[in-house]
Amino acid sequence: MTTSGGTLVLVSRKREPDPTRPPGPYRRLFAVPGARAFTAGNLLARLPMGMFSVSAVIMIAGQRGSYALAGAVTATGLAATAIVAPWTARLVDRHGQARVAVPATVLAVLGSLALVLCVRHNAPGWTLFAAYAATATTPNTGGMSRARWAHLLKDDPAARHTANSFEQAADELCFMLGPVLAAWLCAGLFPEAGTLVGAGLLLTGVVLFAAQRSTEPPVPDRTVRPRSPLRTPGMVPMLAVFLATGAVFGSTEVVTIAFVDGPAAGAVLALQAAGSCLAGLAYGRVRRTARLRTCLAAMTVLMALPLLAAAGTGSLLAVAGALLLGGMATAPTMVTGMTTIQRITPSGQLNEGMTLAVTALLGGIAAGSAAGGWTVEHAGAAPGYAIPVTAAALALALALLPARTTKARLS
Repeated sequence: MTTSGGTLVLVSRKREPDPTRPPGPYRRLFAVPGARAFTAGNLLARLPMGMFSVSAVIMIAGQRGSYALAGAVTATGLAATAIVAPWTARLVDRHGQARVAVPATVLAVLGSLALVLCVRHNAPGWTLFAAYAATATTPNTGGMSRARWAHLLKDDPAARHTANSFEQAADELCFMLGPVLAAWLCAGLFPEAGTLVGAGLLLTGVVLFAAQRSTEPPVPDRTVRPRSPLRTPGMVPMLAVFLATGAVFGSTEVVTIAFVDGPAAGAVLALQAAGSCLAGLAYGRVRRTARLRTCLAAMTVLMALPLLAAAGTGSLLAVAGALLLGGMATAPTMVTGMTTIQRITPSGQLNEGMTLAVTALLGGIAAGSAAGGWTVEHAGAAPGYAIPVTAAALALALALLPARTTKARLS
């Protein structure tokens, strides 16, 4: 407040930031030199992960008129990824991210381009399977980013927790936006647009990510032949937990699509991903983290909400709200699980260890999708929500067993 020419004038003053207030955890995270650069490239490369399957289904079904063929092709690609991805990750650990990720991505992009040409020119059906299987060399971009954080923040467990929470939120965001972008490109431009744009984003993002050499983890001593992370105490039980957790995701997706039975299914599933994304960011701000078994117990309870909503009310809004709440258990569970994987995996094999976890997760998604689809067909959509609850309870039971049978502590 001041005076001007005898007139009282109100003047707004800009509030200055409090110099005594410490910066938030995410601000401190991205203050690490080079963090913003490699994160930007990695996010660009990760967005297509949610685009490729949807784009392939739309493209193949639109050109060949068969959803069965489209589903079989994408399932073959998933199976090939489960086999090839751990070997790609092992090469990344042994020879460095930049030396392996770029050529592996080039091979995967060539596979995507071959798929487009085969579909476009009505090549024999077997060529579609071969082309899509070639995309299995795609490196685990999320795992490579987490490995960089683990290297940069090796002496700061709290900051690593924040980084893992951010990475999980980024995963959810990409898998929420990717299918929407793919569907829009395929429907709005031409059927092959989703695959072509996804391939371009993947190659550009990986090249930009690999160019940030200052933050790349060092290559371990090659004279010592490391044993497989599968032989690490606690790894196999953890992979079993990830397998059951994947079944939660796969069955929820299939059952929800059947329950909604319309174009709103994508929006309803996006609510679940949005809940997980928000929970992941919030989880990264807390100083005290929960045990894995606690997260799985919360997931089991929250995943019962869609079952109660569907069976008790049959209301789409009620189910959508329940999925939003259920999704909030996803990110904390995945963050805690991945942190455990990082802790029990030898430092020079982080990419392979995390890729094994992702492979188990993908296997669980496939099994959950099959179980959810069978239940919907034989019992109906509402009872189908019992499958995610059962899978979550199984994951919890598996997480409780290793505490007695191995030296690894699931925390």
